[in-house]
Amino acid sequence: MRAQNRHRTRRTGRTAIIATIAAVVLAGGGVIAGVHAMARPPAGAVARPAVPAASSTGTEQPAGEGARSVDIADRDEQLSDALGAVAGATAADFSVAVLDTASGAQAVYGNGTYDTASIVKVDILAALLLRAQDAGRDLTAQEKAYATVMIEQSDNEAATALWHAVDGADGLAEANERLGLTGTVGGDGDLWGLTRTTAADQLRLLRAVFGDDPPLDAGSRAYLRGLMERISVGQDWGVTAAAETASDTALKNGWLRRTTTGRWDINSIGRVAADGNTYLVAVLSSGHLTQAAGIALAEDVAQAAVGAFR
Repeated sequence: MRAQNRHRTRRTGRTAIIATIAAVVLAGGGVIAGVHAMARPPAGAVARPAVPAASSTGTEQPAGEGARSVDIADRDEQLSDALGAVAGATAADFSVAVLDTASGAQAVYGNGTYDTASIVKVDILAALLLRAQDAGRDLTAQEKAYATVMIEQSDNEAATALWHAVDGADGLAEANERLGLTGTVGGDGDLWGLTRTTAADQLRLLRAVFGDDPPLDAGSRAYLRGLMERISVGQDWGVTAAAETASDTALKNGWLRRTTTGRWDINSIGRVAADGNTYLVAVLSSGHLTQAAGIALAEDVAQAAVGAFR
C-alpha cells in the first residue's frame, strides 16, 4: 500500500479524481439505471433518521490460528449497539459485516440486498482466477492489464471485458457457488454494476481472498490482495476509516447514482488493521442524497463496526 498516510480522520482537503461509469438505459420504457462515478466532495453533515435493526442467523465459523467460537447472536447485538448512533442519524439503508481474523469472531448488521456497483470487480477477478486455475494456466498479459486497471483505478471498460471473459452473470454464479456466496445475483447483460449482493456475502468473498483456504489458491489470493493494496488516491476512502494507518490496508469501493431515483449507492469492502488486529469489513448502503453523504456514512459505519470488536 502506498506510503502516504490515509488515516480517515483527515476528511477534508482531499484531491478528488473524476471518473465516469457509463449510464445504462434499460430497454422497453425508457428507464435509466445510471452508474456514475464522480469526484469525492468533502464529507458534510447529513440529517440521518433510523434504519432497520440488525439480524443474522447461523453458526460462526472461526478463522485463524487458535480461533475461538463466539455466539453470533451476542456479536450481532454488540454490533447493533455500536451502530446505534449512526443508524439513528441517517435515512439511508445500510448493512455491514465484520470479521476479526485472529479470533474468528464475526457479526452482521442488516440482511438486505444492495447493488454492488464497482465492488463486484473483486468478484469478477476472483471468477477469472478460478477459471485460470482450472485450466492450469496463468492470466494472460491482456487479462493482467485489465485486472490491474479494473481494481486499482476502477476502470469500467476493463471490467466489461473481464465480465465477458467469465461469461457474465452465469460465470459469476458458478464461481460464487465455489466461493461460498449464497445471496449474490449477477446483473443482466453487461450490467455488472447492478449485481445484487449482501454484506454477509461480501464478507464471504473477503474471506476467500484474505484467508488461507481454497478454492482460490495461494498465488491467486496474493495477486488479488496486491491489487487491492494499490487503490488509486481519491478512491481510497471507505473502510480505511477504521484503520490506524494506510499500512496493511486493502480495499475496493463502489459508487453508483441511480438516475431513476437520483439517489446514491455507496459500498466499501476490504481489510484493515487496528490495535494490532486485522479485520475484514464490508459496508453496503443505498438511498443517499449525495455521494459525499454516502461516503461519510460508509466511513462512520466502518469505524463503529471495527470499534465493536476492539
